[in-house]
Amino acid sequence: MLPNHLENMRLQVTDRLAALLESQTRSKIFSSGVVELIRSSHQEVVSELKSAVVNTDDPVVAQVLGGAVQMCDRLDQSLEILFQERNRQWHRNGNYVQSLVGEFNETLTGLASTLIEKDLLERQSRVLERIILSHEHVAQWKEFVQEILADFHAIFPFNFFYIAFAEEHDLSLYLYYLGNHSEEAKRNAREMLSKQMIANLALPDNAPLSIEEFVVRGHGITDNVDAVRMITVAVPDHTPKLAGLLGVAYVSSGELSPQEESVVRSILSVMVMVVGSSKLLSRTLSELEYYAMHDPLTGIYNRRQFNNMLEYEIGRSERHHHEFSLLQLDLDDFKDINDSYGHQTGDEALCGVAEVLREHIRKGDLAARIGGDEFAVILMETGREGATTVANMLGKSLRERTFTAPDGKHFHLTVSIGIATYPIDAQNEADLQVGADAAMYRAKDIGKDSACTLDELDGKVEIGRHTRDNAEKLREALQQDRIIPYYHNIVDCKTGELFACETLARLVEPDGNIVSASMFIETIEKYGMGRDLDRMIINKAFRAKRELMLTGESGTKMFLNISAQEIQGRGILAYAEELCQTLEIPPSCVVFEILERDAIGDMTNMRKFLSNLREKGFAFALDDFGSGYNSFHYLRELRFEYVKIDGAFVRNILNSKIDYALVHNLSRLCQDIGIYTVAEFVETQEILEALKDMGINYVQGFHIGLPSANMHTRK
Repeated sequence: MLPNHLENMRLQVTDRLAALLESQTRSKIFSSGVVELIRSSHQEVVSELKSAVVNTDDPVVAQVLGGAVQMCDRLDQSLEILFQERNRQWHRNGNYVQSLVGEFNETLTGLASTLIEKDLLERQSRVLERIILSHEHVAQWKEFVQEILADFHAIFPFNFFYIAFAEEHDLSLYLYYLGNHSEEAKRNAREMLSKQMIANLALPDNAPLSIEEFVVRGHGITDNVDAVRMITVAVPDHTPKLAGLLGVAYVSSGELSPQEESVVRSILSVMVMVVGSSKLLSRTLSELEYYAMHDPLTGIYNRRQFNNMLEYEIGRSERHHHEFSLLQLDLDDFKDINDSYGHQTGDEALCGVAEVLREHIRKGDLAARIGGDEFAVILMETGREGATTVANMLGKSLRERTFTAPDGKHFHLTVSIGIATYPIDAQNEADLQVGADAAMYRAKDIGKDSACTLDELDGKVEIGRHTRDNAEKLREALQQDRIIPYYHNIVDCKTGELFACETLARLVEPDGNIVSASMFIETIEKYGMGRDLDRMIINKAFRAKRELMLTGESGTKMFLNISAQEIQGRGILAYAEELCQTLEIPPSCVVFEILERDAIGDMTNMRKFLSNLREKGFAFALDDFGSGYNSFHYLRELRFEYVKIDGAFVRNILNSKIDYALVHNLSRLCQDIGIYTVAEFVETQEILEALKDMGINYVQGFHIGLPSANMHTRK
């Protein structure tokens, strides 16, 4: 159908061309009549002239009349040629006008089609340009759909609109009414269109339905549901289901041209993607918001939300002069569960712990998972006594809960709990967490499966904070290469000749002061910095030894302290062996030493470590020998080249019969089994003489000499 202005132009041009064709036809008919009249008259004249020629006796007249007859014949022939040409011209002009009319109609039809397509495209563009995804649209996707449909309806009027989703347990249909429809019309629409939608999407007839309805501004076209038709677009097979979206349907009673229906389908295809993406993004944003505050494994709050709530609760309690308590929970020996039964069982156990917390804390209190097997609870408006009661109840509930391993075996968990109360224990967030953490570690130290309050620690929180500060100092010094070796001489007890030197770590502070590494022993152990420290000292000590060897000194041994972690196979021996080869230092002059309490903590790995050590040519010394429980047992189980007798015994041998007897007997024992002894803390000549009498092999201490930055040569 042509637009009105084009239709009027077509009629006007067609009328004029038809009039022209009609005028030409009339002229042709008139000309044909004139031609027939001329022919008839001409025939009569020629006939009379011919008759006169026959009847005249005058030869001159006959000759003249004969010439006239000939002229009439020639005129007749000329007129015939003229009339034939005229007829040909008329026929050609008629065909031309007819062809012009046809071409004009085709041109107008093509132009009309172009204008219709342009109009459809403009209408389509007006719908699509409003479909702009934003955070607000995604968060409120249902309202966003209503906005789109209102614009859609203004350009392509329709009655109803459907969106079908496959939800978790059933099929959800979102039905949008455009304009106000009667309740009967809505009911009929629900029933009939739901069935049709299910059929169009190839879903089971008995699919359970959940319908949500919306009324969108606009004007409904009809309440006669039987008169409407549905255009349904499903999610393409090659496209993943968008948040469960199955398809959308456009329902209208208005007639659509093929072009309009094609445009509507293209808009519906866009809406499939937009609606599905909006709901998917909305669900994703909701999940992100949820997991921004919750632990994805257990479903309870995470560390971030815990910190936010702790800060909020401090402010609230300060305003209202309330107490509240913080519980810090750490599962006892949880690593054994993962190692024995696998991480999946461990995860299930963590979920079980979260269930215990949810079941046994009040509504309004907050439980959070703040680490691997660490949990925290904020008890609102709860003092120390109440918090202790809750902690004991949580420990008892967890202890009584039974967990099942994949092989059907049962196991139980226990927890160590630290308690800190605001404001009596701390007045800010950081101190409160440090205090609860320290109390929790105290609970582990006293046997695990228990709760401990901060007031039981007697200043250990300050010690812990000092350790934390030392950790940062040591880490910075390692990064800036401000750790240097000092050397403490070990001499032959009888001759006084230099036998070896023990390498000690020292920290050079930014102002140049030298700090003993003994201040950082707890820091090194707690924060696992022994690896870097050991390697730095070994590297510098070996290079100092190499320089000393270049001067001709080669007999002095070098004792090197290493951290307990190195017996776990961290490669310290391979590192030392490589340095020995590079610097051409014989391994036999290197003696590694470890504290007795560290050496006996992991007997299996200790045996492997000693075996590997001797294969590489190094020797070993057990430091602080005698300080551990059942030390004689370790002499039987492990073989050492040297034992360094704990200085706590050595320094009191002149004043304590017990210490004298212990050192004397240890010396005799080591002589009998072929182990060399080194006595530490030799601070007076009297102690040195007593050690000589006992048969001690080597000694070191302030009486022998102070640690020095220079490695000494043998006397």
